[in-house]
Amino acid sequence: MNAIEKIADSRVLDIISIAPDQNAQEYFFEQHKMDKRLDGAGGVPIRSKEDFEEIYAASRRGNYPILRCYSGTNNLISFAELLQDTINNAWCAVPLYWYSILDKRSSRSLKEAVRENQQVMKWHGERSIPLEVNESHHWSLRDAHDTIGVASAYLAAYNAKKMGIKDYIAQYMFNVPPSISPAMDLAKMLAKIEMIEGLQEENFTVYRQARAGIASLPTDLFQAKGQLSASAQLSMAIKPHIYHVVGYCEAHHAATAEDVIESCKIVRGVIRNTMLGSVDITRDSKVQERKNELIEEARITLKAINSLGSGVNDPLTDPAVLALAVEIGILDAPHLRCNTAAKGMLTTCLVDGALHAYDFKERRVLTEKERIDRILT
Repeated sequence: MNAIEKIADSRVLDIISIAPDQNAQEYFFEQHKMDKRLDGAGGVPIRSKEDFEEIYAASRRGNYPILRCYSGTNNLISFAELLQDTINNAWCAVPLYWYSILDKRSSRSLKEAVRENQQVMKWHGERSIPLEVNESHHWSLRDAHDTIGVASAYLAAYNAKKMGIKDYIAQYMFNVPPSISPAMDLAKMLAKIEMIEGLQEENFTVYRQARAGIASLPTDLFQAKGQLSASAQLSMAIKPHIYHVVGYCEAHHAATAEDVIESCKIVRGVIRNTMLGSVDITRDSKVQERKNELIEEARITLKAINSLGSGVNDPLTDPAVLALAVEIGILDAPHLRCNTAAKGMLTTCLVDGALHAYDFKERRVLTEKERIDRILT
């Protein structure tokens, strides 16, 4: 609680993001199932309603930052109710496919996970609570090629809209994978933005949230500060409404209050300088060329998923169709090899700074049409 108080008093952060440990997310309502050896793994070991209430109370000082928290991986509606009752959750953060047997963060099947995650989206939509679907970067973190990153970003937003969400937080995690070039990274984000914001209408508003990818931060703390600054500078090109600050020290140690405050001040300095005026790098011809290529390829991916739902009213929101898309490999990632829920046959390679589907036998990039044809024929 002292850390929350220090951050609130520093007035450098408007929103505090709470990350409970895996035990809390999965077994908060079934604590007898927790493996105590894993306490604190991946986050804060929150164990009671009172813990959340104390966190909220600690934030009621300084600039009175609002709070948000990731969803549970089991008992999702109960967890959503808990967060709303205790911290007045600023917005929900839930995936579409994940927190399932796909990432082993719960035992839910893909079909079951998609259905329950949609129900959580609907629950928040009915209460006019904003929503973030933290989906796309999960695929990219597992080395899925850029096209899948764009297609899954659209799928996430599309499902949120169809579940009745009015205010959608689109997260753009830069530096995934860490070796992607800044130009190709920006092109990928611009492709996501164009597709997601094409869904906007009177009852569906999209807000851009940018952040650095944790895996891009080195263990050398001086270099890590430079990486956080460079990522923030690149991120400002998409004109984000929200910048999600990642502690520069994450590869070295869990961030303390002092680390969070310092990271925020670093990013604030970058944002201040950028807002004085900078060159619009989004207009670069190579960036635009790659953006357009990714949009075209992502539409091929989405069309392939849609084709699986013959006779289904809306295949892109149907849990069985969406599960099948992963099972046969339309949505896939190299890190899913040997995963019983996925095909796990995709191979990818960085070429000219971008991550492509790649045939290592033929030693060449695969277009998305070629990759999809190999799956469906």
